[in-house]
Amino acid sequence: MLRRLVLTATVSAAALAAAVPAAVAITPPLPVPLPLPVLVPADDTPEDGPDRLSLVVSQTGNTRTDGRYELECGPAGGTHPSAVSACERLDAFAREGADPFAPVPEGQMCTQQFGGPATARVTGTWRGRPVDAVFDRSDGCEISRWQALEPVLPDTRS
Repeated sequence: MLRRLVLTATVSAAALAAAVPAAVAITPPLPVPLPLPVLVPADDTPEDGPDRLSLVVSQTGNTRTDGRYELECGPAGGTHPSAVSACERLDAFAREGADPFAPVPEGQMCTQQFGGPATARVTGTWRGRPVDAVFDRSDGCEISRWQALEPVLPDTRS
């Protein structure tokens, strides 16, 4: 019995000693790290020129905010009533790497609350990309999307 125990231990140790170098020998090399992308500072104007957006805002409940506005950023200008603040907000989105004009994702669960009949359409160019986005206040997700873009879009809470 003791002999069988010693033989089993010896064979097990030999098998383990042979397996460890083999396992190390077939281990592939570690992957080479990929280079990080070069990030452009948010202050830099895109190569395609300044941002130019047209906004058509309606049914906000405030005749002073309804209408058509032109917004230019880099430098701030146009007919937008808060051009400097609006451009600063868009710059903040750029620094965060976020798309302020992205629609609510498909299948997103949203509260069923109505924020009023206000609508806005934004077209033009932002960060060298074409923009054609529609905003409303039909549910909680759309209300949040609108408020995130203030002061580009007018504040409808009054």
